[in-house]
Amino acid sequence: MRLRALLDTDALGLKLLGGEDELDRTVRGVMTTDLRDPSRYLSGGELVLTGLAWRRNAADSDPFVRILAQAGVAALAAGEAELGDIPDDLVVACARHRLPLFAVHESVAFATVTEHVVRQVSGERAGDLAAVVDRHRRMMTSGPAGGGPDVVLDLLGSDLDLRAWVLSPTGRLIAGSKVGGPALPADLYPKLAAEHLTAARSGRRGPHRMTLGSTTYSLFPIRSSGRSPRASRDVRETVLSDWLLAVAADASDWPEERLDLLQGVTQLIAVERDRRDAARTVRRRLAQEVLELVQTGAAPAEIAARLRVAAPVLLPGLGSAPHWQVVVARVEWEEGDIEAGPVTQALLEEILVDPLATGPEPSDRIAVAHSGDEAIALVPLPAVSAEHDGSEAGILADALLESVREPLAAGLDGDGRVTLGVSAAVHSAEGLRGALEEARHARRVAAARPGRVCAAGHQELASHVLLLPFVPDDVRRAFTARLLDPLRDYDRRHRAELIPTLEAFLDCDGSWTRCATRLHLHVNTLRYRVGRIEQLTSRDLSRLEDKLDFFLALRMS
Repeated sequence: MRLRALLDTDALGLKLLGGEDELDRTVRGVMTTDLRDPSRYLSGGELVLTGLAWRRNAADSDPFVRILAQAGVAALAAGEAELGDIPDDLVVACARHRLPLFAVHESVAFATVTEHVVRQVSGERAGDLAAVVDRHRRMMTSGPAGGGPDVVLDLLGSDLDLRAWVLSPTGRLIAGSKVGGPALPADLYPKLAAEHLTAARSGRRGPHRMTLGSTTYSLFPIRSSGRSPRASRDVRETVLSDWLLAVAADASDWPEERLDLLQGVTQLIAVERDRRDAARTVRRRLAQEVLELVQTGAAPAEIAARLRVAAPVLLPGLGSAPHWQVVVARVEWEEGDIEAGPVTQALLEEILVDPLATGPEPSDRIAVAHSGDEAIALVPLPAVSAEHDGSEAGILADALLESVREPLAAGLDGDGRVTLGVSAAVHSAEGLRGALEEARHARRVAAARPGRVCAAGHQELASHVLLLPFVPDDVRRAFTARLLDPLRDYDRRHRAELIPTLEAFLDCDGSWTRCATRLHLHVNTLRYRVGRIEQLTSRDLSRLEDKLDFFLALRMS
């Protein structure tokens, strides 16, 4: 409601003492106070009612009015019951700070003014809200929101004075309102994403609340359109891939109509999310085709032909053939039969996007396939950048997880892990198979480290591991068969677990005590098993050369 509407209601007994030029101000609420400094309770747009008990002398008026003006209140209404006429010093202070001033007749209770303002403001908000809900519902029935999520968020800012942002599960800003207030500080993105993932893992129903500084945020999950909150068998199948809507407001006391509106907004944004996922289909298919060719041992010429098809899609306008890097990621959960492949695929697509990237779809330079619980990314690099320094060009493993570690750790919540490995850049199809093996070895190095979110790069691989991908297949098969086949045959016949025992013994650097503890065996039992391994293979596990041969055989098998 407008200030001038207060003067049109005779029952309120209001008299205007100053501020005739400001009567078109909007009143958003009402507050009664006699505090000398009520700023902590003001949010702007209020009609402030006061009985003047804060005023001891004329010098008190200007500081009090200045506080109200700085808080952005709509007007001040002073009661005549305490002092009779309103003091001139208050009139002068309000004029100085351009704050409209009303006198409330002594026969009118502040409760009467309050009830009238609340009734009017609530009625107008209800009407505005109904119009906004109807507008959004019409948008939803007409297909994806034109212009993307930004248009919807701008409507929230202009129509309901709500600042809102869409964030990825790793805390990357996808869209944000450009009206209604300042931008969300970038250092808050991962904190809000982490709180959202923690709440989702705990099973709490949204919206979730989080207070940072002096601002309370309400977090609404954005699920794939058409999927109900319980459509997934396990929240872990989607928790690392769902977007969220963060609103700078406390939704705990919102009416159902406003909550319905925000749920409608999340559905709109979910349609946009699905559209972007559909646009990734071509890139995902290209990655899957290349991966299958590499893993099945296709000829380099066939792989090269497929890469030539992929390059224009991933790097349009590129003048020469790109260099390539391979990134392998895996999400693992300690319990349950969880289909982690699709989530790992979506998560790796997100991790590979520069958190500071701008534009409608910054992941349109990434092709990610998945095989089982493993996601494999084929990342093109312009050849000129890779030529500067082959050891450091392109993606660095440590940098990939730096900005996403906090939210991912919250989403994994003590029973999951994300491990990631990065290959060196290769410039041809011949090198792609080695790059894939190199990335997989690097991921295993990361998996051996403590922590929920770990990565390793090709620089961290030992020299012998670096060479393994390039050993010819027939040599690999002959070498591993000569050493390991006798143990596998014995294990099949006697269930003796000689292969797991060998792996544990080497991992423990030949320590009898540590290995027995790890396997929950008596040391004598461990010595018997190691003796059987040596007897079957004619090798001596006390010799460094034989230990190294077994180590390489296990790595190549």
